[in-house]
Amino acid sequence: MPLKGKAIMIVWHDIRQGSEPDYHLWHTREHMPERLAVRGFLRGRRGVDWNRDRHRYLTLYEGESIGTFGSPEYLRRLNNPTPWTLRTQPTFYNFIRCACVLAASIGRGVGGAMATIRVPFNGVDDAGFRALAQPLAEEIIELEGVSAVHLAVARPDVTGAKTRETELRGMTRDDIFDAVIMIDGIGRRELERLDAKIMGRLRARGLSIDPAEAAIYDMAFCLDATD
Repeated sequence: MPLKGKAIMIVWHDIRQGSEPDYHLWHTREHMPERLAVRGFLRGRRGVDWNRDRHRYLTLYEGESIGTFGSPEYLRRLNNPTPWTLRTQPTFYNFIRCACVLAASIGRGVGGAMATIRVPFNGVDDAGFRALAQPLAEEIIELEGVSAVHLAVARPDVTGAKTRETELRGMTRDDIFDAVIMIDGIGRRELERLDAKIMGRLRARGLSIDPAEAAIYDMAFCLDATD
């Protein structure tokens, strides 16, 4: 299974104009290494789409279990932000974050780009989504240009705790979607060419997809806990 562990935490957000250079340094040099020092965090990656005006940034953390993202150790970190974090977090907006339990994950490696699709349970429930996850992943992985496919069910109860960091950011949405589909591809061009085929396969499985909830992110940084 290409994603490490059994759970993820996924984040979409924007950064206020003029603060992006500092954000890039903070996220690369301090924030992601700090998160991966927490027990159970296994790998992190950051993606970006410079053409997007909303939800330009993607962050994905892979964890040993869903409990990783609500652990006392992680909450202590969230309630004790560093000086650099105190300066950076107020520049976040349009913030969506949720821990999720993996329902399927197949393929190899980390792609040059990742498509993300937030899914509501309209026409399918939790059990129905879990039942279709593996066959759907196996169907999408066969498309030329796809390197890995991951489907996960949202657990907003895990990441909904109010902490010092959430106070710094202001509004945080943890309950905006029910599931997420992530597709690693060779690159952006390959995933863009497959957009209609992928959406067609999702709708054929009874999933109600709003195109506004889909995006493609170029890989900007990736770090393993063992690095």
